[in-house]
Amino acid sequence: MEILSKILVGMVALEHLYILYLEMFAWETKGKEVFKGSLAPELFKPTKTLAANQGLYNGFLAAGLIWTFFITDHHWAFYIAVFFLTCVLVAGIYGAVTASRKIFFVQALPAIVALIVLHIR
Repeated sequence: MEILSKILVGMVALEHLYILYLEMFAWETKGKEVFKGSLAPELFKPTKTLAANQGLYNGFLAAGLIWTFFITDHHWAFYIAVFFLTCVLVAGIYGAVTASRKIFFVQALPAIVALIVLHIR
């Protein structure tokens, strides 16, 4: 279970690195494809700075999750992983309620699964 929990934490971290990329560097290109339907096409250019700010926060979430792989104390790594996965979960639930239900399945659900596996290892 420990290996599975690390894989799941890593997958959530990679997802947030991808979101960082989309929102900070590819908002008007790939981001427009990924988020079509959520935002009118003409709004991508004027919201580029806002999206980059959101992307930076997603990068912080990824960094926190990646940090857990370098912590040698298993208890400390567990608590840091729980903290950052819970942050991802809260952000995913908030996004699902305020923006799109799809966010729950893309962001919150993987965090929930990782948290469950983390707790049963």
